[in-house]
Amino acid sequence: MAWTWRNIGSVFTFLDLRRRTQHLQQQGRMREVELGAHTIKTHGATVAWDHMYDWLILLLLVVIEVILLIIHPFYRFIGKDMMTDLKYPMKDNTVPVWAVPLYAVVLPVFVFLFFYFRRRDVYDLHHSIIGLLFSVLITAVITDAVKDAVGRPRPDFFWRCFPDGKELYDRFGGVICHGKDSDIREGHKSFPSGHTSWSFAGLGYLSLYLSGKIKAFDHKGHVSKLCIIVLPLLAAALVGVSRVDDYWHHWEDVFAGALLGLVVAAFCYRQFFPSPYDNDGWSPYEYFDAMTDPQNNRNATQSTNQQNVQTTDMLVQVVNPTSGQNGDTFPSLSLDSDHISRLEDVELGRK
Repeated sequence: MAWTWRNIGSVFTFLDLRRRTQHLQQQGRMREVELGAHTIKTHGATVAWDHMYDWLILLLLVVIEVILLIIHPFYRFIGKDMMTDLKYPMKDNTVPVWAVPLYAVVLPVFVFLFFYFRRRDVYDLHHSIIGLLFSVLITAVITDAVKDAVGRPRPDFFWRCFPDGKELYDRFGGVICHGKDSDIREGHKSFPSGHTSWSFAGLGYLSLYLSGKIKAFDHKGHVSKLCIIVLPLLAAALVGVSRVDDYWHHWEDVFAGALLGLVVAAFCYRQFFPSPYDNDGWSPYEYFDAMTDPQNNRNATQSTNQQNVQTTDMLVQVVNPTSGQNGDTFPSLSLDSDHISRLEDVELGRK
């Protein structure tokens, strides 16, 4: 009976070795993908074409945003008694309008490029950029649509309406402005804050992206990672504070803009990336789909075919047929550590 148990043990050892071999093969394929199997040169055009309709929708959002900036906002009734809270002085913007796209769009794109040059993953680069653009443009369209529809006066509306300080009202008590048309028009766009919503849409998206990349929520207690992802949010919050300090917005305008930008950023980010709390939150969904798609991984698979053949030959050499005492034949496995070491060398590409 001893030989029977010995041969049965050989079968289980053989199956265990095959399992280890398959695991090493999978590691080899994953290593091929992670080392730049999907770059801009090889897969960039394909990825962009697959998302052609998304890019067309982005262009449509740009057109809608331009139209919203051109049309006049709603001129709501502003009475004499309401002017008491609208007499704050007119000031220049602490954060210029032209600076908003720079830190809300251009800065995150540079961060995305930094990670691309490290990992050479075109899926990550494409999805991070298109997700950011959707976040900012959807936020901009909602913000300006609400601005035009609500027509809330800014805190400095009095001086926009009466630049010389001479008040004039109609028989219903409504203001009759004699200031510059552009100032009056801009004075009816207080709610919500565009600077704040853009800031949280762009920098909030960047914060989510960084939290996934550095695995901020990996349950290892690295509070320093939280400091990194809080920095973009702090910058966006300071922009919002500056809008109140400059008397361009009421605090409710800033709060609503921040909430709007964060919510849109979160929705757009989750369209392309797993949750930052997920173990796979460091890369977009399509990256993992590409790893399991034979067609997308054709080049990576071909590069490992030769190693797989060598692995099979090694298995054949390791398994030696022996005869039992009763003339039965059963494959037994030689547990030679040198064979296993050579096998691992082949799978890891060292031989």
